[in-house]
Amino acid sequence: MLITDSRRSLATSALAAGGLLGGFAVARKSHNRQLGGAVLAAVGVACTTRWQKSSGSTRAGVLVGTYLVAFGASHPLAKKIGAWPAVGAVSAATAAASMAVSK
Repeated sequence: MLITDSRRSLATSALAAGGLLGGFAVARKSHNRQLGGAVLAAVGVACTTRWQKSSGSTRAGVLVGTYLVAFGASHPLAKKIGAWPAVGAVSAATAAASMAVSK
């Protein structure tokens, strides 16, 4: 069971990072910020559902907050280090938080 839980946690962590990266990539490529936001939101809902099932509502709330703060933090960070490095950094941080907090 522990291996299954670890794999599920890893998969959800990767999904969260992918949502941030994918949302940015879609917005950038399509020149449509709303479309990128829709990708970000859809993945956020999927992650929230998984986090809630695996770790409970409190931890899911913390992780959703982390996901949203990461999205917000990427904007000012991008002004300092560039857009892709900023999105990569917040995506990695979100994945790490997910791994640390998820059961």
